[in-house]
Amino acid sequence: MGQKLKIAGWVSIGAVAGALTTVQLQAVARGGLAPLPLEELQQLANVFGMVKSDYVEPVDEKKLISDAITGMVASLDPHSAYFDKKSFKEFREGTSGRFVGVGIEITQEDGLVKVVSPIEGSPADRAGLKPNDLITKIDDTMVKGLSLNDAVKKMRGEPKSKVVLTIFRKDESRTFPVTIIREEIRTQSVRSKVMEPGYAWIRLSQFQERTVEDFATKMEAIYKQEPNLKGLVLDLRNDPGGLLDAAVAISAAFLPENVTVVSTNGQLAESKFTYKAAPEFYLRRAGNDPLKKLPAAMKTVPLVVLVNEGSASASEIVAGALQDHKRATVMGNQTFGKGSVQTVRPLGPDTGIKLTTARYYTPSGKSIQAKGIIPDVMLDETLEGSPFAALRTREADLEKHLGSGQGAETKDANREKARELALKRLEEENKKTPEQRRPPELGSDKDFPLAQAINQLKGRPVIVSKTAVVENKNEKKEN
Repeated sequence: MGQKLKIAGWVSIGAVAGALTTVQLQAVARGGLAPLPLEELQQLANVFGMVKSDYVEPVDEKKLISDAITGMVASLDPHSAYFDKKSFKEFREGTSGRFVGVGIEITQEDGLVKVVSPIEGSPADRAGLKPNDLITKIDDTMVKGLSLNDAVKKMRGEPKSKVVLTIFRKDESRTFPVTIIREEIRTQSVRSKVMEPGYAWIRLSQFQERTVEDFATKMEAIYKQEPNLKGLVLDLRNDPGGLLDAAVAISAAFLPENVTVVSTNGQLAESKFTYKAAPEFYLRRAGNDPLKKLPAAMKTVPLVVLVNEGSASASEIVAGALQDHKRATVMGNQTFGKGSVQTVRPLGPDTGIKLTTARYYTPSGKSIQAKGIIPDVMLDETLEGSPFAALRTREADLEKHLGSGQGAETKDANREKARELALKRLEEENKKTPEQRRPPELGSDKDFPLAQAINQLKGRPVIVSKTAVVENKNEKKEN
């Protein structure tokens, strides 16, 4: 197993466009490649020659080849992709949890960039940026009109380079510039808190290289504060996935040793594999196992897993494993439904392809591809319901999505009606101020699903959803 992991290298399980990827990095050289279709390749070469010689103006040869590869891979499914130099770098940053920037969590408000929180110890933190600060300019570029992604790109850069942010601080009614020197930032994918005596909450926002180590550190701190923990909520809402070995490790933290966590199956021999709750299945390199320092009570503490439509890939692996082994009660909404594994293979020093190479299956053998994990207890987002749930995209909504391989998909006939109603509600919602529209912060005392999870752990009544609809639950045999 250890040798296989060294060959595989990098497996990620996220959901859309790289954020939701279960990834595995492999070497370029592999034996046994299929014979090449010479006639079709000759046709491709002929087209390339015609475009180069006959097109109205000269074309960039490298761009033509790059675009051809992009189109070929992207035509397969929503998660296969070609990485050019820039996108390969961004992908690696996403799975490592490291990037070069200023170190702030941000959102958008009234067309401006709003600071949610500076990352502790980051350049932004040291420069004195505060939550709710508004960024109006990045160097000489006005933020108004920029997308959030464009603003992020402008704030990132090379190590030791400087960026000037113009800040408007509401509570002081003043605007001022802040010069920040960029440096490597390590994002925190794990948050936790003791909600009340005996009950704690731990949230994973993504499965990255440091997630397991950070998870173990947070759980140690929880048990130090609450040695006799009576119940724990593992919050995987809006967790788009990430690295497969991290998902196996988090599952192993709660499960008996050596039970099955997830299995994979595809054309390649190495894609047919079963991952178990043991260090050799999740340690990426020789060294200490972060889970060894966790108390034995982790294996038996009453556990609720919170999920929603944004829980995908790696988070679905964890929820499915804990549900199948009856280790936890899964609560929330039907998950995204990304049950495929992508292998990332370099094509050179700074380019590569991300290719879907396997489906993954829960311990009971269920494929959740285009179906998702169905919670044991369905919850609404608020006491009033989940008015915009019908507008959220799931795997089954993506064009060219892979089927489950376990029967034809079924569609909810009422989905379109629900979407129409949700769009009307959204129009009314958009008339409110940003403060009125802002949903409660996850982990706060206004977090309705979290309150229901605590009620479940205490054996108190839970307010279950009266409107949630399970999609693609009943399967029909394919002819």
